Amino acid sequence: MIPPDSITTERLLLRFPVIEDAEAIFQEYAQDREVTRYLLWRPHQSLNDTMEFLTKCFFVLREKIAYPYGITLRETGKLIGMIELRIDAPRADLGFVLSRSYWNRGYMTEAVKALVSWALDQKDIFRVWARCDIENAASTRVLEKCGMEREGILRRWAVLPNISSEPRDCYTYAKVK
Repeated sequence: MIPPDSITTERLLLRFPVIEDAEAIFQEYAQDREVTRYLLWRPHQSLNDTMEFLTKCFFVLREKIAYPYGITLRETGKLIGMIELRIDAPRADLGFVLSRSYWNRGYMTEAVKALVSWALDQKDIFRVWARCDIENAASTRVLEKCGMEREGILRRWAVLPNISSEPRDCYTYAKVK
């Protein structure tokens, strides 16, 4: 089961990344310490870091390990974030990041809803889930607005290098059919 190359929503186009996205990724969010606070990776120090990230994106796509999508504005084509779906039937999980200048406008909710909807429309997927740090109020709000239910806390689940070298507690959210 392979997701489509692109998914269109009312305001967004989710599409597989291309090498030409490197500059936008670096400028829009990858070097921003506030954006990357709750992520599993450190802010990019240079465009080379972003190129390495894109190389990993191309690898996981080619190997069908994960499906990263650039989140772009339909009207302008501007890349404003990324969302990734990882399929392990009968479940799929996702992660996401959005440029700070586009926070609180409903863009991430729109992107997550589209990807969750696509996944749950597949006959072999029965559960879509995500996790986020218990202090990440913005992500918990997005997941809840998408109809995902908080299932519990994963104790000492993830090391977030921008916060601590020790594993932190995370909420787990899911939507099932």
